[in-house]
Amino acid sequence: MLYTEKMKDNKNFLALYRRGRYIASKYSVIYVMPNNRPYNRFGITAGKKIGNAVNRNRAKRLIRLAYREAELKMPIGIDIVIVARKALCEIKSSEYSLYMMEQGVKEIARAIEKGIGNGKR
Repeated sequence: MLYTEKMKDNKNFLALYRRGRYIASKYSVIYVMPNNRPYNRFGITAGKKIGNAVNRNRAKRLIRLAYREAELKMPIGIDIVIVARKALCEIKSSEYSLYMMEQGVKEIARAIEKGIGNGKR
């Protein structure tokens, strides 16, 4: 990933959940917040509600693939956490990648323009 570092610390995830904006879809929930850095920070979560380890790992793999393909269209200087939903395990990888390229990037940019604070869009 060119402009992205992995988000690893739990405190960063929690801060993003509390202060960031979110975009909910059928397949995932995307949390976004500006980070005032020259790069993005990216994290993925897939809870036990998704299913067993095989399903959780597949969901994370699909999210990483979709993000990698849409990375060049993403705004720079944001924190992003994508939380997988159960429906993500039941689709093809191309379907989620298409969602991220067409709708996800636009909604992320719109959420960043509106600023910090909870709320859908």
